[in-house]
Amino acid sequence: MVIAPAPATPYHRLAASRWWRSVLGTLYIVVSGVVIAIFGLLAVTVAATLAGQPEDADGIPSFGPLVTLAMSFLLIAALLPMTLTAAVWIQRRPAGTLSSVTGKLRRRWLLTCLPVAAVAIVVFLGAGMGFAAATGEDLGLDDALAGWGPFLGTTLVLLLVVPPQAAAEEYLMRGWLLQAFGTVRPWLPIAVQAVVFASLHGWGTPWGFADLVVFGMVAGFLTVRTGGLEAAIALHVMNNLIGSGLAAAYGDLSMDETAADMPWPMAVVDLPVLLGYAWVVLRLARRRQIATVVPEGAFPPPPPPPWIPSQFGPGWLPPVQPGLPPMAPYPSAASSPSAASSPSAASSPSAASSPSAASSPSAASSPSATSSPSVASPPLEPSPWARETGDPGLGGASASRTDKT
Repeated sequence: MVIAPAPATPYHRLAASRWWRSVLGTLYIVVSGVVIAIFGLLAVTVAATLAGQPEDADGIPSFGPLVTLAMSFLLIAALLPMTLTAAVWIQRRPAGTLSSVTGKLRRRWLLTCLPVAAVAIVVFLGAGMGFAAATGEDLGLDDALAGWGPFLGTTLVLLLVVPPQAAAEEYLMRGWLLQAFGTVRPWLPIAVQAVVFASLHGWGTPWGFADLVVFGMVAGFLTVRTGGLEAAIALHVMNNLIGSGLAAAYGDLSMDETAADMPWPMAVVDLPVLLGYAWVVLRLARRRQIATVVPEGAFPPPPPPPWIPSQFGPGWLPPVQPGLPPMAPYPSAASSPSAASSPSAASSPSAASSPSAASSPSAASSPSATSSPSVASPPLEPSPWARETGDPGLGGASASRTDKT
């Protein structure tokens, strides 16, 4: 049974389940990813061998660097459904809780963050490469361009494979891993997922590793502060798309170097750019009143268990038995025989002088007070105590009595 989160729950606490579910889910994602990678690479290698394709630098038949790059991105993207199913099957929560506190990916907010991220990445690449060139770093900008034909073809492939690849990494790192280590304070899970994120990119240079940790910290911080993955996905998609597009312009599609190999001048420039992006996104989120915790009514109430018939759900009323009249409302005080003949009701000063009883529109106009469709009941027999004392209070009979004062 899927359990929806309670209102006012922050993003990093949306996976508030038993610890062993998070461990089991993580193992499920890792094992599934390894199996998919093995079979995927094996299928491509067999196809390249049967097609007679040449071998690459590693001695493995391949269809070229573009197909290898696309295949690598798609294998990472395959982790996205594994992560979503782990949330539903193992942690017993809606899959949308990985996206945001509203239970879905907020597309308008994502579209708002995308141009901001694009400007940030362009500023980073421009300023970083300029600073690197000024410090004597060789970034290969003097190499020959690939030409419009190869560049446009590669760009089309990148537009198809980069968004799901970047989104899968965000759902795995800033989604699953951040929530799996969810504590009362979000700083520990933010730090843990940032270090894991940097480690999965390999070790190139200390500056590159530190830059990846900072990237993961900023993305995790924005995820918690905005209540969803949209800002992190936008930054990751634009970083990979623009960076890969720049490499495609020079025809360099090899997977030999990653962000972990970033030189120190670009890492120095990247820090203020990431902080600036976070500042702009937080201002936009505050202006647009983006939900940071689970709002009221974001998740519908869970359905009744399967062993309970649907007619016994909320609002169920017992059916009318055949041959019996429907239940009538209780008689009001004005039409009740006991209220009309009771000496306490006739002689009570509060009942005679109460303005609410005399002027209440509900008492005067209530249909149940004037013409109740109740079924007549047989008269009650007086009890032995009532016959002896003449007091109808406990016996229910209409025998009169004389008050003795």
